[in-house]
Amino acid sequence: MSVTDPPGCTDSLLEALVSTTTTPPEHGADAPPTELKRAIGPKLLLLFIVGDILGTGVYALTGQVAAEVGGAAWLPFLIAFGVALVTAFSYLELVTKYPQTAGAALYVHKAFGVHIVTFLVCFVVMCSGITSASTASRAFAANLAVGVGLELPNLAVMGIAMGFMLLVMIVNFRGVSESVKANVVLTLVELSGLVMVILIGFYAIAGGNADLSRVTIFETPGDKSLLLSVSTATSLAFFAMVGFEDSVNMAEETKDPSRIFPRTMLTGLGITAVVYVLVSICAVAVVPIGELADNETPLVTVVNTAAPGFPIGQLLPFISMFAVANSALINMMMASRLLYGMSKQGVLPGFLSKVHRTRQTPWASIVFTTALSLLLIGYVSLSPESPVVAVLGGTTSLLLLAVFSIVNVTVLVLRRDAVGHHHFRAGRVLPVVGVIACLWLVMPFSSGRGVEQYQIAGILLAIGLVLWGLTMLSRRRTDASGSRGSTPAP
Repeated sequence: MSVTDPPGCTDSLLEALVSTTTTPPEHGADAPPTELKRAIGPKLLLLFIVGDILGTGVYALTGQVAAEVGGAAWLPFLIAFGVALVTAFSYLELVTKYPQTAGAALYVHKAFGVHIVTFLVCFVVMCSGITSASTASRAFAANLAVGVGLELPNLAVMGIAMGFMLLVMIVNFRGVSESVKANVVLTLVELSGLVMVILIGFYAIAGGNADLSRVTIFETPGDKSLLLSVSTATSLAFFAMVGFEDSVNMAEETKDPSRIFPRTMLTGLGITAVVYVLVSICAVAVVPIGELADNETPLVTVVNTAAPGFPIGQLLPFISMFAVANSALINMMMASRLLYGMSKQGVLPGFLSKVHRTRQTPWASIVFTTALSLLLIGYVSLSPESPVVAVLGGTTSLLLLAVFSIVNVTVLVLRRDAVGHHHFRAGRVLPVVGVIACLWLVMPFSSGRGVEQYQIAGILLAIGLVLWGLTMLSRRRTDASGSRGSTPAP
C-alpha cells in the first residue's frame, strides 16, 4: 500500500477492475495471460470503435458548432480529431503495454499508485457516462418531437427526456447486456443516417440548391476572437470524438491486441473524422447558419431543406433516436457498474453495492446514477443560460479531456516500466502535445466554456469526494472500534 493511501485502503479498487489469471493466451504469442476468451478480431474491433464514437455528438451538436465559427464548422471537428488522435497514440502505447480492462484507472494506478487519484479518475469516467447519457436523452426527446411533427415547449421536452431516462433505468435494471456483435447492427444504423445526410447534401450541392462558398466563411459571435471561437467550437466538437477510449476495455478479449489495436483504432478514428467533416460541410452548405445555430435536430433540418418531402427526412429523426438511445443505455450501464464496483470494494458507501435478488443487477447504483441524470437534465433544462445539449455535451468533453490530460502524462511516467512483450510506442513528442492540447480545451480562458459546465463537473466531483470521505471515515471508525475491542494476544 502506498504511504499516500488513507488508512484501510489497499489496491482492491484496481483488483475489482482488472481480472487476470495464468491461463495461456488463446491468440498471439505476445498476448499476456487472461481468463477471458479472445474472440474479437480487427473487423469487430473496428465496428466497436466506430460505433462507440458515432452517435449523439454529430447528430445534436453540429448546429452549436456552426454557431461559434459560422460556415467553417468542419474545422473544429478536424481539430477535435487531431486532439483525439494524439491522445489515441498514448492510449495505444498503454493498452498494448498493459492489455487489460480498466483503462485509464489501471494506467494511472500503475504510474502513481495513489488510491485517491485512481478513485477520482474512475469516478470522473463514471460521471462522463452520466452526462453523456443525459445529453443523449435530451437529443432523443428533441428528435421524437420532430419525428411525430410536434412543436413542444422546453418543459415538455424536458419531461420526455426524463421519461426516457427512466425507461433506460428499467432496461438497465432488467439486466440487458450489450455484446460486440449486437454493436455491429447498431453501428450500421447510426452510420446509415450520417451517410444519408452526406448523400442528400451532395445531391443538393450538385443541383445548385446549396451554397458551398459558406464553408470557408468564419463568423464569430459577439466580441469573441477567432482563436477563442475555434477553441469553443472544438470543445463542443470533441464530444463527438469521444468513445475510442472505451475500446481499451476490450483488450483482454481481443486477438493479439499489441498487433491489432494500433491499426484498428487509428482507422476507426479516421473513418469517423471523414464522416464528421463531410456532414458538417453539407450542413452549412445546405442550411443558413442562423437556422442551424439554435437547432437541437440540425441534421433533420439539413435533409428536409435539401430534399423537401423526401421520405428519408421523416425517417432520420427515428434513426437519430435509435443512435442516441443506444449511446444512453451503454453509458448508464457503464456508470452504474463502475459505481457498483467502487462500492463493492469499499471505496464508496456499501448501500450502492446492493444487488436485486432475482434480477441480479446492481439496483442501488442504477437508481443513484439515474437520479443524478434526472437532476442534471432538470437543472440544465430550467437554466436559460445555454442550450441544454451544448452544456451537457460540453461537460462530458470537459470531464474526459481532464482524464486524457492525465493519461498523456501517465504514458511518459510509465516509460521506465519495462514489459516482456512487444508494444506500440507513441514517442516523446506526441504525449506532450496531447497534454497541452487537452489542457487548452479544459481551461476556461482558452476553451470559451460556459461557467455551467465547470459548475456541473465540480458538483459531480464534490459528490464523489463526499461519498469517498464518508466511506473512509466509516472504515476508520470500524478499524478503531475493532482495535479497542480486541484482546491482546498472550
